[in-house]
Amino acid sequence: MATTEAEVGRITDEAVDRLRARVGVPEPHPQPPHYTELTTDVFRHVAEAYGDDNPLWCDSGYGAGTRWEGPIAPPPLVGGDTLIGEDEVTRVAPEHAELMRGDPLRGVHAFYSASAREWWEPLRPGARVTRRNALVGVLDKPSSFAERAVHEWTGQVFRQADGPLLSAQYRLMIRTERSKARKAKKYDDVELAPYTDDQIAEIEAQYAAEGPRGAEPRWWEDVAEGDTVGPMVKGPLTVTDIVCWHVGMGMGLYGVAPLRLGAANRRRIPRFFHRDPQNVPDVMQRAHWDPEFARRSGNPTTFDYGRMRETWLVHLSPTGWATTPGCGGWTASSGASTTWATPSGCGALSPVRTSPRATARPSTSTSWPRTNAARSPRRGMPPCCCPAATTGRCASPTRPAAPPTCPPPSTPSPPASPAGRPGRTGERYPRPAGAGRRPRRRLR
Repeated sequence: MATTEAEVGRITDEAVDRLRARVGVPEPHPQPPHYTELTTDVFRHVAEAYGDDNPLWCDSGYGAGTRWEGPIAPPPLVGGDTLIGEDEVTRVAPEHAELMRGDPLRGVHAFYSASAREWWEPLRPGARVTRRNALVGVLDKPSSFAERAVHEWTGQVFRQADGPLLSAQYRLMIRTERSKARKAKKYDDVELAPYTDDQIAEIEAQYAAEGPRGAEPRWWEDVAEGDTVGPMVKGPLTVTDIVCWHVGMGMGLYGVAPLRLGAANRRRIPRFFHRDPQNVPDVMQRAHWDPEFARRSGNPTTFDYGRMRETWLVHLSPTGWATTPGCGGWTASSGASTTWATPSGCGALSPVRTSPRATARPSTSTSWPRTNAARSPRRGMPPCCCPAATTGRCASPTRPAAPPTCPPPSTPSPPASPAGRPGRTGERYPRPAGAGRRPRRRLR
């Protein structure tokens, strides 16, 4: 059933029911992948988009001296929405065609709120990546920002074509009515203030002190739950930062494009376009770099992308804080940016010091948005394992070094998981003797 004109831009019970009926139905991703040919230049562009200069991503000489024996992709590339992954499901099954037609919440604003991501294998230059997508949860919630909000959880799984699973994510998009967000005036009391010279100098000093940890070991037994990670500064966010972000990350879910391609996109999704003060139609995504468009969406000024802030956390946690040639597999996890990092002041205009707490189980834990912890669709993530355990290259570098081991999965595997998944007894990577206790190993 199509959305009627009276329902466009509104959240109704009927629209929520239609959306819920789609849960579990596989479908193609809304946009083709931004990258299909994966090279070290791609790795570099993506890393630079979020301010990461780790040579492991694009320096062949440096990578050859690590346990990876060559460059590997920065984690945000491996599974980030429209970045990579050719659809395994190229069209909706005929029996679901009518159900999946159109958007039941057409015209309702959608903003990226959170995700949970896990990685199991590294991605190397030249690999071809496929993906599967489905809606996995719909939550109808009250909202102080816009009275009512729909939390739309989708799941994506990425694999190397004819190869191993690479990564997966649950992504949360929050849908709100734009008119109600403007009327609610949640941020009306936010006052924008300029930075002082001392504040800018402090930020510059922190930037100068940062850098990848590189080959310096971080020992497993030296890490305790509750340890502070960081700090790492991101900001003050500028329009230049947004431009550089899009250079590496593409334009996202809505197919934003320039000139004639942009005109074609306007014909496809006309309600995504609004007139600027010169009466020129432009994408509502402009709210991220134009204060006037930001105010139209109920925000006091421009602001960062949710996916952008997530990559900042990934930059800090498994790549900036841990060591490059470490052990324990490629598995890591990243929760919602708003779980760990909150800007001081008003969103994009303030530097974000990202200092999450370390966890004692980095290879299997997942951080979830606190407001949805009890109802988030956590099940379904495959277990993790150390991918190098059978190669002899992964001598767990604790004091003293132990034989290569894989940690036991901390969450049960889904019933219909594919055969041959690593980390399960009798399959691809047999569990070693004594694996019942947590192995002593170095964090990656």
